[in-house]
Amino acid sequence: MSVRLLSAPGLFQHTGYAYTAVSAPGSLVFAAGACPIDADGEVTGGADYAAQARQMMANLVTALGAAGADLTDVLKTTIYVASADQPDLVAVWEVVHDEYFSGHEVPSTLLGVSVLGYAGQLVEIEAIAQAP
Repeated sequence: MSVRLLSAPGLFQHTGYAYTAVSAPGSLVFAAGACPIDADGEVTGGADYAAQARQMMANLVTALGAAGADLTDVLKTTIYVASADQPDLVAVWEVVHDEYFSGHEVPSTLLGVSVLGYAGQLVEIEAIAQAP
């Protein structure tokens, strides 16, 4: 099986990994963890979990788009929140679920973790989608 590893124009390009991997046409798209970083590699949103979640989701949409997919093609997500406080996890969940996946309620795992990859990063989301 042929696998295509894709970058996503408009996202930070110096990550050391592909933003999406696509298997044979009509198969699966595996999106790398989408982070709340801008095209220059800077974490956005400060200490605001919801603001970081919005940037994270915008980046996921861009990465999926590079593979020809969108949020309605997503089959599963895993959401990481750098917090042990449930209100922080809920704030992120409300952005992801209510603002982006409303009406397309995919299976999802929401986790509190101790630290994420970038300094100041509070959130990250991985997704698996069906290739169109």
